[in-house]
Amino acid sequence: MAHEGLPPAEFAFPGPLRDQLVAAILAGRKTSTSSLLAEYERGLEPLPRAGERSVVVDSAGAPVAVIETAEVRIVRMADVDDAFAHEEGEGFVDAAAWRAAHERFWTSDAFVAELGPPAIALDDDTQVVCERFRLIERLG
Repeated sequence: MAHEGLPPAEFAFPGPLRDQLVAAILAGRKTSTSSLLAEYERGLEPLPRAGERSVVVDSAGAPVAVIETAEVRIVRMADVDDAFAHEEGEGFVDAAAWRAAHERFWTSDAFVAELGPPAIALDDDTQVVCERFRLIERLG
C-alpha cells in the first residue's frame, strides 16, 4: 500500500470531534488545521513541512486518507485570519469564532494533560502553527 510508512495525522482526540474533523477532510471541507507551536517545542512531534504526506486516522485508529501538507506558517494567534478559520472546515464564520473554539480546546483538561505542565497562557501573541493541506487519497 502506498500509505504504509507514512506518519499518522491525528486530528483532536478520538471521539466525536475527531469524527467530525475526519468527515470534513473526506468531504473536502477541511483543508487546514492549527496547533500551538508549544506542542512542537515540547517534542510531541516534529513541525510539519510543505510536501510531507501523512495518513489521517479515525477515532478507531484506522487509516482513512492520505493528505499532503501544502503550506506551514507560524503566526500570532491574533493574526489568524477569517480565510484560514473558514478553511478549517468546522463552520467558523470568522477568526473570532475560530479563536473561541480553539481556546476552549487548548485549555481543556484533556489537552493540558496531553501537553503536560506547565499550562500555556493563551493571548494575542501565542504562536500558532497554521497548516494547509490537500486530500491526496481516500483509503478503504
